[in-house]
Amino acid sequence: MSKPKVFEKPSGLKDFLPDAAKQLRQIERQVLACMQRWGYSEIITPTLEFYDTVGIASSTEDRKLFKLLDRNGTMLVLRSDLTTPIARVVASLLKDQAFPIRLSYHANVFRAIEAEAGRGAEFYQTGIELVGDASPEADAEVIALAIASLKAAGVNRFKIALGHVGFLNGLFQDLLAGRSDDERMLKEYLINRDYVGYREKLSGLGLALEEQQILEGILRLRGGIETNDRALQLTSNSLAEQSIRHLAEVWEVLDAYEVSEHVVIDLTMVGDFEYYTGMTFEGYAADHGFPVCSGGRYDKLLSQFGRPAPATGFALKTNRILEVVNPETDQSARKILIIYDADHRSEALQQAIKLRSGSLPVIVETVLVEEAEQVTTKQLDNDLIQFKHTEYNEIIKYTRGE
Repeated sequence: MSKPKVFEKPSGLKDFLPDAAKQLRQIERQVLACMQRWGYSEIITPTLEFYDTVGIASSTEDRKLFKLLDRNGTMLVLRSDLTTPIARVVASLLKDQAFPIRLSYHANVFRAIEAEAGRGAEFYQTGIELVGDASPEADAEVIALAIASLKAAGVNRFKIALGHVGFLNGLFQDLLAGRSDDERMLKEYLINRDYVGYREKLSGLGLALEEQQILEGILRLRGGIETNDRALQLTSNSLAEQSIRHLAEVWEVLDAYEVSEHVVIDLTMVGDFEYYTGMTFEGYAADHGFPVCSGGRYDKLLSQFGRPAPATGFALKTNRILEVVNPETDQSARKILIIYDADHRSEALQQAIKLRSGSLPVIVETVLVEEAEQVTTKQLDNDLIQFKHTEYNEIIKYTRGE
């Protein structure tokens, strides 16, 4: 018989203690407020979805999905992203709303494979979807808002790596025609940033020297806007050229937003979801190995729900942001204790109501007169005061003699 699990949690899941939970909510509020200022309205979708609709349409690998059966035997999944549930809503509950539609969200998502890799199986995302606009301006708006959102979250040092799946697809069409398995493996290496594995795979494909050099050359296609010119020298494929022109137009709009200093072109970008069809990007904070945001264009997803429309969006990986920022403290960080005896209950509780109405956190506690006399009253003092092993910024007494 196995030992009862009293304190253990399933692999990949985490408790957020009060300080971390407070920081998480602070980031959430600041980012959602930023998104609202850009015209995005918050939406909330269920944690559970049908496997046959959202589960399949999400393009998340089957092994990454948490599945369960309801009491009728219908297969359900824990959402693995928010983009697909929002696509479902846009095609159903919002089917009569004209495009473009701008929606924001904050929620937890679940991916089983993360736990196997020693990473989180549950994590938090705050993001947006812009549905119904295929223009470079829409892609640039999403990237510019991602930059504004990272700043709102307190991430001050970061870079956005911008790519386009069409460039690689066009390149592979010419050089790896009919070799879909090899193409898939090369993309997997690029997704995992395993450039050594990518080169080793290339060397074993038996390609002509010139073709191998072209495919190795994409690893050097990272930098500023001049990267697009170098990319065009590698191929004359129409899809690849069209993709580069689109990126150039996006960059031009980012210049107008005055945020291009935060962006680098990276044409090894693939995107870890199969539904991406165009521009993709990831945001990296200084001194952090994993992306803190990601997004891209997915023009074919909504057709799976019967309402074809172009779409683009991004998500901040909110719990990762906790690892790289120290949210600014505000007035609500102050902790006030009001202690009172039985004769002064009414006055003390009225004062607590007054202070809480001003958004100050207040704890009240009844004490014996003798106990209260041991506490020195300190008001409007930033020094921490300890009472019963808990520290407060201020203690107010409502007791005999006060």
